[in-house]
Amino acid sequence: MKASLKGALLSGLVFPGMGQIALKRYKRGIALILATMIGMIAMIAKGVQIALGTLDKLAADGGVIDMNTMTAATRAVTASDSLILNGAFFLIVTCWIFGIIDAYFIGRKKDNKLQ
Repeated sequence: MKASLKGALLSGLVFPGMGQIALKRYKRGIALILATMIGMIAMIAKGVQIALGTLDKLAADGGVIDMNTMTAATRAVTASDSLILNGAFFLIVTCWIFGIIDAYFIGRKKDNKLQ
């Protein structure tokens, strides 16, 4: 398998940065992995915070869960929560796309040197 295809597939299908690590570009790979992990941790933390806030609102309403109270509680997501979630998602997608393209070009250089 060509190095360009191997790197692009690893970064695209496994995790951003894995293709760079497989192609021996360790600093770039670790940087992409860390950036992606930061985005994922931010999304998970904010999601848990929103879920706990929703549960608190439901408990304050007597703990009765029906569709109307659930809908009202989930609409309470503020614009700043949405901004953080959107920013973290954008970071993850950007790292993923950059990782695929970067690994492909690193692998292509290695493929050209072997010929």
